[in-house]
Amino acid sequence: MATDETIRLRLTIGDPVAGVTYSLQDKASAAVGPVVATEAPLSFDVPVRLSKDGRLTGDFVRREGPERRFVYIAIGTQAGETDTPWSRRAKIDVHDIAPALLQQALAGAVLECRLPGRAKDGGPACATVRPLKGWQVVD
Repeated sequence: MATDETIRLRLTIGDPVAGVTYSLQDKASAAVGPVVATEAPLSFDVPVRLSKDGRLTGDFVRREGPERRFVYIAIGTQAGETDTPWSRRAKIDVHDIAPALLQQALAGAVLECRLPGRAKDGGPACATVRPLKGWQVVD
């Protein structure tokens, strides 16, 4: 693998809660690119760096322990919205993307995961949110 090549991941929320603000959250916990959701799917493109040993790093990639890497989607007050009852984050794991997919991303493909948008309480999905079908090449 190349050293610190930038690839693009797309996080798509299939059914976000309309009227609620969503954004990416960087490593400093700042909301980046806030968007008020409609009933349409909502996507965030995340630039990440792929190191020569296969680890993902960058401004949006956080880690737990030696292997786990993830990206946060901020929701409600976490995304900068002030008049909302929602203050949540969705944690999307990226450390388990298959090496073959990462190779395709190095060649210019976009890797997407489609995420559920609703929690059991009807509000925005939060905590660790698992992709509905895993990671897939879209471009």
